[in-house]
Amino acid sequence: MTSDYVKIARLKDVPALRERLKALDLNLPVDDEVLTAESYSSLAQPIEVSGVTVGNRWCIQPMEGWDANRDGSPTDFTIRRWRNFGLSGAKLIWGGEAAAVQPDGRANPNQTLATSANEEGLRQLLTTLNEAHIESFGTTEDLLVGLQLTHSGRFCRPNDKVRWEPRIAFHHPLLDEKYGIDPEDDSIVWTDDDLTRLIDTYVESARLAQKVGFRFVDVKACHGYLLHEFLSARSRLGPFGGDFEGRTRLLKTIIARIREEIPELIVGVRLSFFDTVPFKTSTETGRPMDFSDHLPYRHGFGVDENDPLQPDLAEPLRLVADLKQAGVGLVNLSCGSPYSNPHVQRPAIFPPSDGYQPPEDPLVGVARQMNAVRECKNAFPDIPLVGTGYTYLQDYLPHVAQAAVQENWVDFVGLGRMVLSYPRFPADVLEHGALQRRYICRTFSDCTTAPRNGMLSGCFPLDPFYKKLPEAAQVKQIKKDLASG
Repeated sequence: MTSDYVKIARLKDVPALRERLKALDLNLPVDDEVLTAESYSSLAQPIEVSGVTVGNRWCIQPMEGWDANRDGSPTDFTIRRWRNFGLSGAKLIWGGEAAAVQPDGRANPNQTLATSANEEGLRQLLTTLNEAHIESFGTTEDLLVGLQLTHSGRFCRPNDKVRWEPRIAFHHPLLDEKYGIDPEDDSIVWTDDDLTRLIDTYVESARLAQKVGFRFVDVKACHGYLLHEFLSARSRLGPFGGDFEGRTRLLKTIIARIREEIPELIVGVRLSFFDTVPFKTSTETGRPMDFSDHLPYRHGFGVDENDPLQPDLAEPLRLVADLKQAGVGLVNLSCGSPYSNPHVQRPAIFPPSDGYQPPEDPLVGVARQMNAVRECKNAFPDIPLVGTGYTYLQDYLPHVAQAAVQENWVDFVGLGRMVLSYPRFPADVLEHGALQRRYICRTFSDCTTAPRNGMLSGCFPLDPFYKKLPEAAQVKQIKKDLASG
């Protein structure tokens, strides 16, 4: 079953998109014509980031492929993906991969590791990307590549692809219920001493990234993972919870240590700028879990306590101000969690297997993210911002992206799953002002459904390489069973 919303692919031209936006009462900038770099597209303009000239406004977002070796080193699948990043034409590669700072912090047993044992693996990934970029574009002088550092926290699965081994910041009443966590089990809650050691681990991983040749690290604080979860740890006692200063202390301490000990390394933060409540897994239209007994809602970050289905950006904006003061060089804004509320974080017509049918036209989700980034950009015009949530725009992504940069809504346009199906999307836009429609991501969500069922991630419907793999048939069967069940 799929939703009855008008699919982007059925909109025949830009005026049709504008009419759809008008019908939904959404405010998004849309250009009539997509310009090439030679025509002085806003997307082709360089920008300074912490003293580095970045050659254009396209950013490749970090993606877990669930395809590294068990020791965290890259496989041919991982290397292929990084080569495609280099061929993409984007000049900002945000993290490339979500790399765990320690083995027990992996979201799956095949996640890349940012540990000393994987130094050569990380170097191989960076070398592969740089060589591919030089092959296609001649230089890496205006290319800025970082490594995303993460601990998965509540969503750790370091030993089994389907069995959770959570390490949590606090007991969240709805998430504990959703994922079967005993609310009385404090053995999985981080102690303050554990967190002190974790801070050291992040610094060690950042030092490794700098040694390998990455020019920045992302201290990941998004999507329900550990550092994001701490931002809502109001019920946690001690120095890493409670008030705003306590809840942001872990993130800011890690950043301060990296800035102090590795000053030549740029620090970025990918931040879930706002949350919402967890939604129920269902084959029907998505519905939030019952939060009526938890009002005012004290378990989210960037949500209205009296109506947690609505954003409240007061604390997120305060945090961005603190990040800027701490010397963070660039910020990448996302929202929510792909586990508990994927329609907010990844607007799509077709849900992943652990999701639900979209409760709103996905264009609403795109606009929500873009307008939140715009508000942040208005508040902090001097810090480079990356925007997220563009892929659902599909054929019209370049029209909106170009207008958003031109009108100063955002500095960089981030592409995630789009580059799984269409790696050269940025290059085609800048070189030709046109797209190859057969490769455009249609948000089928197979790249999420596959790992949710223990398989590697990739674009099985559109990438000929993945289409030939046995996992492609398995994903089809999973979707078929869900549709008939």
